[in-house]
Parts: sequence; C-alpha cells; structure tokens
Amino acid sequence: QVQLVESGGGLVQAGGSLRLSCAASGRAISSALMGWFRQVPEKEREFVAATLWGGGSTVYAESVKGRFTISRDNAKNTVYLQMNSLKPEDTAVYYCAGSWGAVPGTPVRASRAYEYWGQGTQVTVSS
Repeated sequence: QVQLVESGGGLVQAGGSLRLSCAASGRAISSALMGWFRQVPEKEREFVAATLWGGGSTVYAESVKGRFTISRDNAKNTVYLQMNSLKPEDTAVYYCAGSWGAVPGTPVRASRAYEYWGQGTQVTVSS
C-alpha cells in the first residue's frame, strides 16, 4: 500500500518562498512518475510539475516555470517542490501524486496519469 504525505505548506507573503515535501512509503519513488498538483475551491485540480521516471526529466506548468523547482531524493523516498517568488494566485491546496504504472499515451500533466495521491497541504500567499 502506497502512502504519500505532504508537508511544508503555510502562510507566506508575496515574493516569499516555501518548500513542500512529499514522503512516500510502500514503494520506491525511484521507479515512479511523481507530480505536484494544486486546487482552489470550485476549480479543477491543476498540474504544477512532474519529475519523470528515473528523475532525469522535469515538466512544469507555464504559470510556475522559472519560479518552482521539483526534485526528488530517492534515498529518502521524498519528492520536493521548491516554490520561489510566490504570488497570491499560487494560493491553493497542493497535492503530491505518484504513478508506478505507465498508461501509454497519458500525458504526465493529466491527473488520470497518477494512481496515488496525498491528502494535500495548504499554501496561502498574502499580498
């Protein structure tokens, strides 16, 4: 049974930084597609970033490119999201997601590409 547990959310002023962590248990993330999504009330869950199998490649949403960095520490079985230059529009619940079974043709930006989800951590950016 895979579990993903996020931490590191909180309240920060615009222009500030936060680092989110996603600790995985049950399976090694070294063989997984790992991603971060975010959601605000009454809106669909939005792709933020992903680190592909093996950890060599990353993908970002245009809205966070250049400000956010996704990384993984396979030894700690943990994925991180470093968020810099935060804006009020980054306010959301952030979810970690993982997939150990690739579905051919499913884009890594799609939530359906991921099998397991964390419970979410709130990030609030004040103006």
